[in-house]
Amino acid sequence: MISGGIVALVTPMYPGGEIDWESLDTLLEMQVEQGSSAIVSVGTTGESATLSVAEHCEVIARCVETIAGRVPVIAGTGANNTAEAVELTVAAQRLGADACLLVTPYYNKPTQEGLYQHFKMVAESVPIGQILYNVPARTGVNMLPETVARLAAIDNIIGIKEATGDLEQGRRVLELVAGRMQVFSGDDATAMELMLLGAEGNISVTANVAPAAVASLCAAACSGDESGAHRWRDLLMPLNQALFLESNPIPVKWALQRMGLIGGGIRLPLTPLAESCRDEVEAALRGAGVLQ
Repeated sequence: MISGGIVALVTPMYPGGEIDWESLDTLLEMQVEQGSSAIVSVGTTGESATLSVAEHCEVIARCVETIAGRVPVIAGTGANNTAEAVELTVAAQRLGADACLLVTPYYNKPTQEGLYQHFKMVAESVPIGQILYNVPARTGVNMLPETVARLAAIDNIIGIKEATGDLEQGRRVLELVAGRMQVFSGDDATAMELMLLGAEGNISVTANVAPAAVASLCAAACSGDESGAHRWRDLLMPLNQALFLESNPIPVKWALQRMGLIGGGIRLPLTPLAESCRDEVEAALRGAGVLQ
């Protein structure tokens, strides 16, 4: 069982866009040392959309090798082509990932039946544990709670990253899949509330720069400590907001660069954080105590 603060890890790059393997190792060590309970490799925050299949597999392999079983590695293997999602999921299992994270197919705008059949085919093709990922703001399609409930009947579909930010939808998912599937928040701004409703953790962008604080928030919220959870949430909220001033992972990569942990590389069509946003991100880092 995976629970608690889970980082949606960036993929560090040199200014020319090549992957910076040394910085990736540094980030992985920091995450383990500061209490993240699992690593999501090459998800949205890891710029999966602009990595080649070979690079995608190389990053997963490096994460598995560096982590060496200390915490689970969850590989992002979603695609809007079902055959490609199967291919990536097969590769992740072969490379030693502990589970996979599969986003709803983007751009195609499948029906609810199409979503069900897509995830069913991947799950039936590859026995590794699979976590669904619903993020309609990025994909253009919302997977409804009733569809999630249908998929919960498939043994190796073990969870969902619910990133709508809609607490009523999250509550309905929790009700329908109780005891059959884990539910994780995928929205830092509303993660505390969803965990207090019963979600078992947060797959977090903010954990890239503040893993210890995110882990503490998750521990408090998942144990029902409302006052402790609110204290951590209030500390982190300015940072949660600042890290989405521009499209993720633009702000969080700049924040990690400002912290001296990675260089400035990011791949087109994403561009470096606008000058007009940098003071707010830096102030949020200082307010959260992660930048002196």
